[in-house]
Amino acid sequence: MTRPRILVFSGSLRAASYNQKLAAIAANAARDVGAEVTLISLRDFRMPLFDEDLEAEQGMPEAAQKLKALFASHDGLIIASPEYNSTITAALKNAIDWVSRSTSPDEKPLLVLSGKKAAILSASPGGYGGARSLVQLRPFLENIHITVIPEQVSVGKAYEAFTEDGHLIDPTQTAAIHDMAVKLVASFA
Repeated sequence: MTRPRILVFSGSLRAASYNQKLAAIAANAARDVGAEVTLISLRDFRMPLFDEDLEAEQGMPEAAQKLKALFASHDGLIIASPEYNSTITAALKNAIDWVSRSTSPDEKPLLVLSGKKAAILSASPGGYGGARSLVQLRPFLENIHITVIPEQVSVGKAYEAFTEDGHLIDPTQTAAIHDMAVKLVASFA
């Protein structure tokens, strides 16, 4: 088996994002179980809201092109999805909307997304740990032909869940992320 290439990111743009911390933990777990991992922040890919008129006039924004190239060069994804008003963030939806677009007449729709495998997790200050965003993220990803593994992790009360250096305080949560990474990497065998 070749080492799967996994792109890891959160759906948050906030510098001190709990979900970006969670993404870093998941990235390390995936590395530890044999994946080649690229950890990014959507904050580094500033894009306008998807607008088909803008796309027709100006083409795909440079940041969206760079993000799409990263998606294309990876076999799978780990997405840490914050929960904003009980759903996924606009930043996450917008990023995937741009990445999903064809950039040439001969490119099939959803080309860089179809066939990928993903794991999803979330952290939230609330008691549900962002689970409501995951309930909506899973069918969204599956509808665009990404297979999402059954295992997922939700970390509630995120404001007290992390150490100062970005690790999870609860070892069972860390173990759950490790197990999720194991299942994702094994799905490529």
